[in-house]
Amino acid sequence: MRFASLALALIPALAFAGAAPYGSIADIELIKKEDGVDSPSVKAPKDAVILFDGKSLDSWVKRNGKDAPSWKLLPGGIMQVSGGDVISKGKFDGKFKLHVEFRVPYMPKANGQGRGNSGVYVQGRYEIQVLDSYLVKNGKLHKSQGNDCGGIYSVAPPSVNACKAPTVWQTYDIEFASPQCEGGKKKAPGVMTVYHNGIKIHDNVKITTDNTTSGAGGDPCSPGPILLQDHGNPVQYRNIWLVRD
Repeated sequence: MRFASLALALIPALAFAGAAPYGSIADIELIKKEDGVDSPSVKAPKDAVILFDGKSLDSWVKRNGKDAPSWKLLPGGIMQVSGGDVISKGKFDGKFKLHVEFRVPYMPKANGQGRGNSGVYVQGRYEIQVLDSYLVKNGKLHKSQGNDCGGIYSVAPPSVNACKAPTVWQTYDIEFASPQCEGGKKKAPGVMTVYHNGIKIHDNVKITTDNTTSGAGGDPCSPGPILLQDHGNPVQYRNIWLVRD
């Protein structure tokens, strides 16, 4: 069954939010109706560190750690990828929960890693992939990789494909414990649990590398920023916050 009417109903709101390049998803046969409905935005707790409230990019700098970001600030409390990676001014370690809301453009003529690619890097080192993986191989993810949406890049694939359709708002809730160190040397790897649109897709996964592909690297025993990747696609983000344990 096609839900073209639902997709068409979403278009005015998307256009207002600066999403013109995303296009209509009226030609997508949704697996279930909810896949075309935005995940609800989640209000930050009182004790949260607000990384993006939709009003400014003041909490972010370019990857060089100095220059103001070139990302676009759009109506509706949205920032859109443009002009290189950005990192948070704040750096974090220990245990924390990161909440991120994102959506990917509909790029039907692109393939694989070219379809709405971006990424959320915890401590600037460990990427949770952002990608349009909604109908990858008829909805089945590449189980041998972590390179589809929700994957811990090149470390672990998500246990299920929890993606919504492109142009639709999605959520990540990332529970992270940084590597355990003694005397400045790593003794145990970092651990990550990830919920995608409220569905657990990683459960206490050990991060077996000190830097996933294109990460900022650095000493795994030191705090690191949140990094959002520019992979050349107009991915959008809103409502990003972090709560320390």
